[in-house]
Amino acid sequence: MSDASTPILQVRDLEVVFRTGLDVIKAVNGVNLSVKKGETLAILGESGSGKSVTAAAIMRLLPSPPAEILAGEVHLNGEEVFAMGAQQWRARSGQAISMVFQDALMSLNPVRSIGHQVAEVFLAHNLCTSREAKQRAIALLDLVGIPGAAERAKDFPHQLSGGMRQRVMIAMAIALDPDVLIADEPTTALDVTVQAQIMNLLSELKARTGMAMILITHDLGVAAESADRIAVMYAGKIAEAGTTRDVLTNPRHPYTLALLGSAPSAQSSKGKLQVIDGSPPDLARLPRGCAFAPRCHYATRQCTDAAPPHQTLTAQRSVSCHHPVGTA
Repeated sequence: MSDASTPILQVRDLEVVFRTGLDVIKAVNGVNLSVKKGETLAILGESGSGKSVTAAAIMRLLPSPPAEILAGEVHLNGEEVFAMGAQQWRARSGQAISMVFQDALMSLNPVRSIGHQVAEVFLAHNLCTSREAKQRAIALLDLVGIPGAAERAKDFPHQLSGGMRQRVMIAMAIALDPDVLIADEPTTALDVTVQAQIMNLLSELKARTGMAMILITHDLGVAAESADRIAVMYAGKIAEAGTTRDVLTNPRHPYTLALLGSAPSAQSSKGKLQVIDGSPPDLARLPRGCAFAPRCHYATRQCTDAAPPHQTLTAQRSVSCHHPVGTA
């Protein structure tokens, strides 16, 4: 096990492409990430920025073909994930690392009771008998806040609300006490009250177990409330990373600044929100220079001619930009 100062999970120079016909889509392009015990890292960005593909690559869930990991390493508790055999990875996934998916209804088996599906996690790892697995499943459903867990365990996914289904997904993900939990848009399609309940549940579970969490979201509010650090992704790259406070109060990348300006707040409720001009780039035809340059108000000739350098500003702060904004 890693100590508190050592990353439990470390991603180095990850590159993922999708080959579709004649096109090669560069979905993840040199991503570096790490998360420590008890820490929450939020990966923030627009749809299509590479957040979920990064998570799927870490979990070895990418379909191949069309996906291909061109380069990079993922170290989990000091072990290289991509070097593990299939049997070794099956033993590690669920126990060392697990994932909550964004679409619970699509992820759950519609013809199996929720209690059966949670119990299967224990049975798949040969951890206990069927009777014990059923008891553990009920205890987990109770832990994640499903009322009348013993009776609701007999229900099927379609009989539960969206929030309850997401709680079932969380129960399955934490069943084996993972060191790292990846939560991919865990509050998508839920109303605001239920969103808050789910995020509070994840925070409570993290505090109780000490697990690390990677939170994938496009919601600035969720990141601000839940994360210790933020990594902002754009066009498959990390545009900016740092502590939540630093990134949200003193953004250094123009894209982060634009995201913050386009988000509604109490202060902006009476005025117009800013708009990020243009559209995200075609990942099969990325420009030679900075991918954000065509939408950036600070762009110069240098930005269109050359890819921006990755600058380490402080021990916890980095930015990939020719002309960082804000103050150091």
